[in-house]
Amino acid sequence: MNTQRIETVETAVGPARITWHPAGRPRLTLAVGHGAGGGIEARDLQALARVLPEHGVGVALVEQPWRVAGRKVAPAPKTLDTGWRGVWPALTALGRPVIAGGRSAGARVACRTAAELGAQAVLALGFPLHPPGRPERSRAGELLGAGVPTLVVQGGRDPFGRPEEFPEGGYELVEVPQADHGFAVPRRAEITQEQALEALTDAVVKWAGSLA
Repeated sequence: MNTQRIETVETAVGPARITWHPAGRPRLTLAVGHGAGGGIEARDLQALARVLPEHGVGVALVEQPWRVAGRKVAPAPKTLDTGWRGVWPALTALGRPVIAGGRSAGARVACRTAAELGAQAVLALGFPLHPPGRPERSRAGELLGAGVPTLVVQGGRDPFGRPEEFPEGGYELVEVPQADHGFAVPRRAEITQEQALEALTDAVVKWAGSLA
């Protein structure tokens, strides 16, 4: 039975939306935000929402106000952070520890605000280490400054930062072989699309289990 619930939350930059995927015996909540080029329909976010509740982790898919309003272009990072802060009280209202997560731009938001908001940990999916072709414009400082246990799940051929480009630091990194920024794999890849998403969700389940 589908027990998901949708909640609208007012923030300083407009209404945001949370789609809750509750767990049967929850011990943690994973709150994940989307990227600048899409919404919560992203394959990695949907895979986590399907799998993690079976392992005691409720999933909250967070839509930023710009997306709820139907705009096609994401606002500045400062505005994204404000939207995330506005949603946080609703995410913690259940009284469980919350993992702050996101894909791409959403991962940057989670890293920038984790310590301030008291997140249990950070999950960064497809962290955009740099713009494609511009490795000199590194955003490693955001990742390294998260201040809480952090897991990065990165596609092996992500143009925003391949796994081997990441600096050493106090975080874990799991590679999804041959996957791109959205964790899509080529048809002729050695792994299927389903296997790529299984690699992602298996890594997150294992890591989340180590936090509780």
